[in-house]
Formats: sequence, C-alpha cells, structure tokens
Amino acid sequence: MSHPAPYLVRLADEITRQLGQLADHLSQLPPPQAAQVIARILDPDAGVLGGVTRLVATGSHFAKDQAEQGTLPAEVWLALGRAANELHDITLDLDEHQGTLQRVGTQPATTAAAKPPAPAPLVVRRRR
Repeated sequence: MSHPAPYLVRLADEITRQLGQLADHLSQLPPPQAAQVIARILDPDAGVLGGVTRLVATGSHFAKDQAEQGTLPAEVWLALGRAANELHDITLDLDEHQGTLQRVGTQPATTAAAKPPAPAPLVVRRRR
C-alpha cells in the first residue's frame, strides 16, 4: 500500500499557491466584492481561516501523540496548541464582523450624488 504523504505534501503546496493567488486577486477587487470574498474567507465554519484553524489543531493533536512517544519535543506540541488556541480566538473575534462584511458586499454601488460614509478612526480599543 502506497504512503499518502507525497500526495498530501503536493496538496499542501497547491493550497498554498492558491492562497497566494487569492490574495493577489483580492487586492485588485472593488471594495464590495473584496468584502464578499473576505467574509467567505473568515467564515468560521466553511472559510479558509476556519480550515487553517482546524489544520493547526489537528497538527497539535498529532504533535501531542508524538511528544508523548518521545518522537517530538514537547515544545512543538505546546507551540502548535498555542497557535491553534490563538487562531480559534481570532476566528471568534472576526466572526462578530461577518454580518458587516456581508452587508458591505451586498450594498448597491453608491451614486455620485450620494454622500460617502464618514471615515472611521482606525484605533479602536478591544474589549477583554
């Protein structure tokens, strides 16, 4: 029975390449379309960020098993676990903005006569 690792390494490389393409395209989209794409990327259940979070959590479980067997240093497991937890927290923080991104992505284009929204301050204190 052949080992699936070479295929999975190629798959990881292809996903990485496609993420780069997505970022390149995203940077060129008009704001409403970019907001739609960002909302999809940040979807905690079906988006890229949720998928990456699940991958890191899966890697953490693997590293835990390997650390318990002495194959990997415990620091690897701890770092992956910390990364998975932080990504999960970030996903939760961003999820509260899903609705706003979706609304921006579905708003009709403003006409020249319409007053553009006032700029918002870029420094906002986070709740904790």
